[in-house]
Amino acid sequence: MTDGITITRTFAAPRDLVYSMWTLPEHFAVWFGTDAVEIPLDSVAMNVTVGGEWRATMNLPDGNSINWVGEYVEVEPPSRLAFTMTDNPSNPAREPVTVTLVEVDGGTEMTLTQNGGNLTEEQYAQTIVGYNAFFDVMERLLAERV
Repeated sequence: MTDGITITRTFAAPRDLVYSMWTLPEHFAVWFGTDAVEIPLDSVAMNVTVGGEWRATMNLPDGNSINWVGEYVEVEPPSRLAFTMTDNPSNPAREPVTVTLVEVDGGTEMTLTQNGGNLTEEQYAQTIVGYNAFFDVMERLLAERV
């Protein structure tokens, strides 16, 4: 069993813009889930304040849906965002996620850490693959806006 994951990516975009990808529903609905998954904008709610809740529904190609929910625990624009998340809203266990954004030459370094210990090693490995696919889409969206 692993304690979690850490993924670091560097985007050729200003930190404020990368932060907005995480905090504005109109951006989040596009990159979260990749191009293969539809996230209706009206399913995304983000109260980006400490204690505020967020939610989003992924409509999968096979016809199934995943309902994501969580709560913001740290909000420090534009450098840090920490929140919980789960795809099983009836289960009180939530994975803590922290996103830190650091200005670097030519853009922004983003580090995501998810370390709740609620997933198996295989589930964390799949989560890494998923996040990297999400971040590929985010990178494309950022390039379109810079």
